[in-house]
Amino acid sequence: MALSTSSFTVNIRDSQLRQFAGCKDHRASSSLPRRPSLPVRVKTTSKAVSLIHQAARNAAHVVVFPESYIAAFPLWSALRPPTDNHDLFSRMVANSIAIDGEEIAALRTAARETNTVVSIGISERSLTSTACLYNSNLIIDSTGSIAVHHRKLMPTFFEKLTWSPGDGHGLRVANTPYGNIGGLICGENTNPLARYALMTQREQIHISSWPCIWPTRMLDAPSEAAGSTGDPSATTAGSNYNNVLANRLRAATHCFEAKCFGVMCSGFLDKPAIDTIVAGARDAARIRRTLELSPRGVTMFLDPTGSPVQGFMVTEPTREQQTREFVQMEEAVLYADLDLDLCVEGKQYHDVVGGYQRLDVFDLRVDRTRREPARFTDTEHTIRDD
Repeated sequence: MALSTSSFTVNIRDSQLRQFAGCKDHRASSSLPRRPSLPVRVKTTSKAVSLIHQAARNAAHVVVFPESYIAAFPLWSALRPPTDNHDLFSRMVANSIAIDGEEIAALRTAARETNTVVSIGISERSLTSTACLYNSNLIIDSTGSIAVHHRKLMPTFFEKLTWSPGDGHGLRVANTPYGNIGGLICGENTNPLARYALMTQREQIHISSWPCIWPTRMLDAPSEAAGSTGDPSATTAGSNYNNVLANRLRAATHCFEAKCFGVMCSGFLDKPAIDTIVAGARDAARIRRTLELSPRGVTMFLDPTGSPVQGFMVTEPTREQQTREFVQMEEAVLYADLDLDLCVEGKQYHDVVGGYQRLDVFDLRVDRTRREPARFTDTEHTIRDD
């Protein structure tokens, strides 16, 4: 299965943010090969490092990858009964990564070597359990340090069968040379309190990461698919979740309220991933139909009014540019130029964390404590030989 990767390039001249690139990349949503193949987490990390260097060659200063890019998004939990998914869960655990692991070290090195900021979604393996997983997103700054380590506050719907709830520790905005960058994972962009917590930290660029598809119903006929036209503004009604309209609506709302730029980065679903999910399923034909016809997410950029930012793609090695507003149903890197000065004007009208807020009426408190299952206190003692 493949996931989209979003990268953006930022050249700062005074307060200008130049060139933002978003890329859809192949590898990460649910293709989990069995041993003794090289683990997906290793292959995906290698591909991510390669994409970081590619984006940097094209002048990108910020590189954004989609939700759970390393190493998979558990679509099977939406389409197959949990009693049939024990093997898939075990393989998911085996391909999830620890925060102190080699994969994270490789990403940090790539960010430092290319002087880029990297935002990447991972399936994180807990350091205190053999099988507890989190849907996490990291923002790695241009020095290679982890600026934000966010665990999704609450897995959504079928995701609860794979990931555990996170905490508020990651509700932070990274202050980088390329702007103040924050982000939320998928459905968290529906949560007004989580979004507001980021707005209060002078957020200028908001990253929203999404899966390739997010089915809420099984599809019995093509007519039941919604939002699969390739047009991000499509309003086609249907029985399934409109992955295009719903994602853009939430991302644009945040941009308008925060007066910030938005980066929507979605995954990409390929045939090998579909084959992996369908293999051995009881209702294989129906599952395949749902995977193939469910609306695909888009990768695109939004300005501080919520309107699309014109992007472009770069052909290597000629570096010829082609204008594109969004990327959908393909692997690609999308670039755009962002001027952070545009985050200022709208604050005159609605600064919801400043002059347009009633701090005497509303009081938001955010607990950013990192939660652990146990806290140990040891008393020093000496063993005596009598």
